[in-house]
Amino acid sequence: MSNNSNQITLQVNGESRICAADTKLPQLLEQLDLNPRLVAVEYNGEILHRQFWSDTQMKDGDQLEVVTIVGGG
Repeated sequence: MSNNSNQITLQVNGESRICAADTKLPQLLEQLDLNPRLVAVEYNGEILHRQFWSDTQMKDGDQLEVVTIVGGG
């Protein structure tokens, strides 16, 4: 099964996900129903600081670990 040229496959928390080739990280989080204010992202093995999210373009084969931040009280 081949991807068509405007879709890519990436790994999110160990699961294969398909998204549009022009997807940026904030769009991906939205597609996954994740609140960007409540998650931390590891992108290809490195913690990705929030200031870089809107510039981070998803690429075929990328690996992301998305961790939900739980507030304490």
